[in-house]
Amino acid sequence: MYKQIAANKRNTVLIMGFFVLLIAAIGWLVAFCLRDWFVAVWVIIIAIIYAIIQYFASAALAVAMTGAREIKKKDNPRLYNTVENLSIATGLPMPKVYIIDDPAPNAFATGRDPEHAIVAATTGLLDIMDNKELSAVMAHEMSHVKNYDIRVSMITFGLVCIVGFIADLSFRMMFYTNRHDKEDNSPIGLIIMLFVSIIAPIAASLAQLAVSREREYLADASAAHITRYPEGMISALKKLDTHSQPMHHQNPATEALFIASPLKKGAIKNLFSTHPPIEKRIERLEHGKNKF
Repeated sequence: MYKQIAANKRNTVLIMGFFVLLIAAIGWLVAFCLRDWFVAVWVIIIAIIYAIIQYFASAALAVAMTGAREIKKKDNPRLYNTVENLSIATGLPMPKVYIIDDPAPNAFATGRDPEHAIVAATTGLLDIMDNKELSAVMAHEMSHVKNYDIRVSMITFGLVCIVGFIADLSFRMMFYTNRHDKEDNSPIGLIIMLFVSIIAPIAASLAQLAVSREREYLADASAAHITRYPEGMISALKKLDTHSQPMHHQNPATEALFIASPLKKGAIKNLFSTHPPIEKRIERLEHGKNKF
């Protein structure tokens, strides 16, 4: 477990490095096409400022995008007590607890570190899970907190957003310049920026996918270890699969935060899903449940 925490801290640096290079490459291409190297400098400056803001504001942004609302113990004693008991069992600070009014069963965790963590569950999850299954699901989310997955997810979430924003802004700048200065600008520049505006967000999403799938397997196993009851996690995953439905507030940028994909199913969406198939997650737990 400590190795995974250390690996996640290293991954944070590697992910930020990858995105800085990707953003710098976009800035360089825009500067090359516009023949103005100050553009590259401004792109990098904006990216750095945005990354700093995202580091401190991503959790609040994720909460806003999912429609979650904070609760206290009196608002939902069952969920609050479950999280509180897991906090004591794992030795983690008590996170803020949120509920999402949505019939789709799901849950997520976010925050920059265990001291600033947030865990949330949908009303749909609370309706279909018994106490052992609910404990397993929230142990899964607390595992993301303990393993510093939440920091990796949060930073990746913020940087995926900025890559898409910069790619779109760069394309618009290039298109505008080509319209108003046709004599000095070649259509090759417009083709390059069209290519970048498509490829850059895909590359960012693939990076997000790469760091998300293994984390889900680890969190499942960690939840089984925390509760000492792997059958609870297996049963919860089966219910998530059976009762799966898209959430009302859907956004691909927040998909990686949830225990199960909140998006509408489809061949293309499944291909780029940040989550491994639930049947494979169950298979891994079944194979290793005697070790917990």
